[in-house]
Amino acid sequence: MSIDAVIRYHDGTKHHFDRFARSLGYLDWASQPNPFRSFAGAREIPLWPRPEAPHSDLGDLLRHSLGLSAWKRAGGSRWSLRVNPSSGNLHPTEAYVAGRLPAGACGVCHYAPDRHALELRCASDPGLETADVLIALTSIHWREAWKYGERAFRYCQHDLGHAIAAIAFAASLVGRRVQLLTDWSHADVAALTGLDRDDDFFEAEREEPGCVMAVWPADRDRPAIDRAAVLDAVRAGTWTGKASRLSEDHVDWTFIDEIATATRWKGQEGTTSFHRAHTAHTAHPAHPARLLLQRRSALALDGRSSIDADQFYAMVARTMPDLGAPWSAIAWDARIHLAILVHRVDGLAPGLYILVRHSGALERLRAACGRDFPWTRVAGSLPLFELARGDARRIADRVSCDQEIAADGFFSLGMIADFDRSLEEFGAGFYRQLFWESGLVGQVLYLAAEAHGARGTGIGCFYDDPVHDLLGLTGHAFQSLYHFTIGVPLEDRRLTTEPGYSWERDRV
Repeated sequence: MSIDAVIRYHDGTKHHFDRFARSLGYLDWASQPNPFRSFAGAREIPLWPRPEAPHSDLGDLLRHSLGLSAWKRAGGSRWSLRVNPSSGNLHPTEAYVAGRLPAGACGVCHYAPDRHALELRCASDPGLETADVLIALTSIHWREAWKYGERAFRYCQHDLGHAIAAIAFAASLVGRRVQLLTDWSHADVAALTGLDRDDDFFEAEREEPGCVMAVWPADRDRPAIDRAAVLDAVRAGTWTGKASRLSEDHVDWTFIDEIATATRWKGQEGTTSFHRAHTAHTAHPAHPARLLLQRRSALALDGRSSIDADQFYAMVARTMPDLGAPWSAIAWDARIHLAILVHRVDGLAPGLYILVRHSGALERLRAACGRDFPWTRVAGSLPLFELARGDARRIADRVSCDQEIAADGFFSLGMIADFDRSLEEFGAGFYRQLFWESGLVGQVLYLAAEAHGARGTGIGCFYDDPVHDLLGLTGHAFQSLYHFTIGVPLEDRRLTTEPGYSWERDRV
């Protein structure tokens, strides 16, 4: 069964105190993947501002979600940062845009973040003009596996979740909404983006289909998308461009291939429908553009600073599903809950807490946690419960692969997924969506930290079962998928920073 394959992969890629998930064990710098893919021979459509070109809302959306946020330099090394975060800054996620495009084009384009430009892969005129705009996301597993080995599939999925959230936030800046189209199968996504065109990827690393999202004006109802008509138009279009090769040498990780096959989404037909309960939470206001561009991952935290309880509650409240971005982009109820280790929050005792992001999971979580916790409701409207008091810094450090950053902030947390129930309800393909939701939560926390003058970082390396032991969890009812920490960053003064694009540098 596919679910058996999910369990086999998930357990087989856990980190343990005495061993890590299988990887190469060292970095083969000669085979380090190029962080930017291009398609030779495809027409380029610039999105950067030019006097002769009209302003593009699509350009703004992509700039503030998937574009370059900065360049860093240290000595003779120079590397880019992006608006959407990624494990190890490796960026396995690629994006494609379909429908009506700038410069009078219509078809399917690949987004090139290094140039902030579209590469026209498929010209379809007429055909896709009725689709408004679709954004599809894919993953290049090799970009992550080069460094992280078999655990890389997990990282590709929560990176994709970060990208979904980044797109949803950026869409709100330009008066748009986005929503995942869960009736599209992975085969449909491959056809839309041209991933199934073998000749176009000759000797190049293949991309794994991820998801497709509708984008439409926020003051209108979501338009009906005729999936069959869109795919017919794409298949009848004129395709150009050959995918660039990212590395000269590769290591095959068949475990990743197996889990990718086992979790391919077949579309919503024939499965239990997703559902999204009505929520009393109103939408939070949109983040300003500068906040989206200034987001960074902290490399170290000062280990001294604290925040007050109101700031902590405000940050955590942002992770509760509401009617706005990014939660409106997904179609299922919350499946991720937060096990929070509080270190330095004035007015809140240090210790272990849990935020239950969906009320329907509360009693099952209490029953699954095998320790005698009091489950004391913390004052306020948040579903936040105190489980145990005490200095949790050493525990946070230890379970997060002995990384001090997990202990040096205001708080750190583990994202606990409603695992068995979700797979039973929606099938093996939902394994990916669980990580996507963790990525959405992570992106919200990144921006919440920035908004409060702090900084966060996602932590993909943690000892899985010791985290479960902390809560008394056994079996696969609930599983830890992703960690996060927030605090005051220590800046590396050896690094210099430049704007993401030359035209922005010229404006400074």
